[in-house]
This record gives sequence, C-alpha cells and structure tokens, in this order.
Amino acid sequence: MPGSGSEAIRALPGMADTIVAIATPAGRGAIAMVRLSGPRAVEIAMRHTDPWNGRPNEIHLAEIRDADANLLDKALVSVFAAPHSFTGEDVVEVSSHGGQVVPQSIVAAFIASGARQAEPGEFTRRAVANGKLDMVQAEAIADLVDARSRSMQKNALSQLDGALSRRIMKLRDSILQLEAFLAYDIDFPEEDDGPISREKIVRQAEETIAALRLLIATGSAGELVREGAVVVIAGPPNVGKSSLFNALLGHSRAIVTEIPGTTRDALEALVDAGDFAIRLVDTAGLRESEDYVERLGIEVSRKYLAAADVVLACADSELELDETIRALRAITSARIVPVLTKIDLVTKRDKSTPAADESIRISTLSGEGVERLLEEIQRVLAEENPVPLDTPLITRARHLSAVKHAADELAEFVSAWSSTGIPSTVTAIHVRSAAHALEELIGVVDVEHVLDVVFSSFCVGK
Repeated sequence: MPGSGSEAIRALPGMADTIVAIATPAGRGAIAMVRLSGPRAVEIAMRHTDPWNGRPNEIHLAEIRDADANLLDKALVSVFAAPHSFTGEDVVEVSSHGGQVVPQSIVAAFIASGARQAEPGEFTRRAVANGKLDMVQAEAIADLVDARSRSMQKNALSQLDGALSRRIMKLRDSILQLEAFLAYDIDFPEEDDGPISREKIVRQAEETIAALRLLIATGSAGELVREGAVVVIAGPPNVGKSSLFNALLGHSRAIVTEIPGTTRDALEALVDAGDFAIRLVDTAGLRESEDYVERLGIEVSRKYLAAADVVLACADSELELDETIRALRAITSARIVPVLTKIDLVTKRDKSTPAADESIRISTLSGEGVERLLEEIQRVLAEENPVPLDTPLITRARHLSAVKHAADELAEFVSAWSSTGIPSTVTAIHVRSAAHALEELIGVVDVEHVLDVVFSSFCVGK
C-alpha cells in the first residue's frame, strides 16, 4: 500500500535540488553504488557518462569522466525515470569499483555539475514525499538495514510491504467513520437523538478502542523481535556458566577456567535461533565476596537479572540447583529455566528435587542438551508473548506512543459523550485528536519535527 499515508507531505525543503550520495558502506570493497536523484539527475549524469544510454531500466557499461574529461572509472550505469523509481524522481545509479577514491571522485564530479550531497535518509524521505512510501514503511527500511536477526528481518519486510500501515489505516478509517456519525449529530440537533443513536456511536468508539488495544498488545512481542530477548545465565561460581554461554553461542567467546569468580563483568552476544532472537548474557557467579571488583560484577549480574526475559538457573548438582532457583526468585520476576550442567561428570543423584526433575541436563563437552535448551527458551518466550509473529507488530516507541494516544483520546470521548451537558462539538475534539495521532504516525499530516527525528537515524545514501 505505498503512498497511502503521504498525501500532505509534498513541499519539503530542498526538494528542488538534485542530490547525490554513495549508497554503499565506505571502505575497501568490490563495488560501490553512487546514487543521484532529482530533477537534474539525468542532465548531470549525461555530462560525465560516455557513452550515454538514457533508456530507463537498462544497465550499460560506460566511462565516467570529470569536467576536464579525466577518466574516473568504467562503471555500470542505470537510469530510472520518474515516477517509476524509488524516490519517485529521475534517478541515476552508478555501480563503480569500490574503495575510497573512485566513488568519492564520481560524487565530487556530480556535485561540481550542480548536485548537492544528500542528507541522512534524504532518498527515502523523498520517496515518502512523492507518495512511494508512508512513514511506517520508511522506518521499515531502516529496520531492515539494522536487522540483527531473521525475525527482525521478516517483520521489517512485512512492514515494508504495508502490513502495519494497512492495519493503522483501517483503524484511522474507523475513527473517521465515528467523526462522520458525530457530524450528523452536530448538524441535526433538532432530531430525537440525532439520525445516529448515541448507543451506536458509543459502540463504534468502543470497538475501535478494542482494536487499538489489540495492536498495543503486540508491543512487547515487537520489542523482543526488534531488540532480542534478554536471556541471562546465572548461578554460583564455577558451575559451567561460561562453558554453557560458549556452547549456546557455538564458538568460544568467554574465558573458561577452574578458578571461581573468573567472570567479573557481563558478556553479551546475540543468538539467532528461532522466532525470537536471544541476547544471551553470561554473568558473574552469585556469592558473597570480599573482592571489590568481583562485587561490582555481581551487582551487574543483579541488574541484568532484574531486566531479564528468561533466566537460565545453572548448577552442577541437584541440591545446588534447587538452592540457586530459590535465590534467583528473590532477585528476578523472569521465567526461570532450571539447567543441570556438567552431567558428564555426575555419576549419581545427590538428591531428588522438583527443580532437578524439571531441569534440562547439559554437557558442554558433548553438546548434549544444548539444542533442547534452545527449544525450551523459545517455548517459554512464545508462552510469555502469545501474539502470532506473522501479524503486524509494533516495534518502535513512536508507533506505540501514537496508538496509545489514539486509544486514550477515544476513551476520553466515550466518557465525555456519556456525560450529560457536554456539547457534541466539545466531545468531538477527542475523536479528531485520536485521528490526528494515527495520521501523524503514517505521515498523512506534515509534521516536520517528526520527519527530522525519523530520518536523522538513516544512513547517508538511503
């Protein structure tokens, strides 16, 4: 649904300029992409390209020269004619050899001929201004670039395809319908209860509030998809926490020794192993210590435990595992998964305990139990966040704030509408505010400071 939320964003500052930027990362590489967009893109590119092939959507090999006819590179040149381009403007893309000098020299030549350096996110901002994308879809591009897991990649692609935008637009349409009902009530005050019953208006508002709150409820799952679930490995010193960290990670990252208190700070790594990415944290062993540095490490452990989504309670004996779980429950409210480590060294049970019976038994030497532990972590996360991940999710604080504001305004409307003596024209202000919140979210209204905040985090050239 490209362009559904960009009707009012048109005359942005600098839209008459032709902009240029390197759209690939700086540094040594095989290929670099130089992107040129704007009303003079074709004219400027023609000056520096020999031979010139202006046929849209074709790639041709050409020499790129500066204003003095010095050869800069032999590169592939593509032309995309307005409005059938990413930005909705004429776009020329030059795929040159990589490195520092070649692409920078091409950019310098284009700037000398009248282009200017693009600002961060300016290409995508123009796509929004020209109705190619709405704001939510534009943010999905940044999420896709920043994706650190397959779940975030999948969600960003769905959002870029317009899934979340369509859901928001449907909610906005519902609010606009409510506004229409109120207009009848305001325009025909002499009618008994107006042409639309007050009960129907309340029902429409409450149904929309319920739909908004369903979307709000996706926020926790969306945060996990975007940031990853914090899974903390915790327990006494020297029970194999760092070895488990390495086993789950699939390669050696933490120092593993036989000396208690080796881990003095928290180690964190991302594990992409299922629907939810895992921010795996190896923490210092929990115990009383006279060592100042170790006490600092233990304090860091407690902070991670307080913020955890899942805690892996580790011990190398069944009795110690039960004691560890009791100690952790006093520190964290997160779900605790019992893990009995070093099972290859255990020859008999120390004591039968409920925790031990439910535990996942791990050998970091052979890898036994590691796959099952990863599956259990995913199961617990899915149980704690039952929202299906193939539905549109709220993944940004800006989205959550706007949808909450809309729901709150409609709730205020219902309260005011149900009261006697408050004119319809006054109660309607809450409905308009709710609609405005969603319009600002997708970019139907032109709010310059919102645009500046969103696109300031983009890469130059995107």
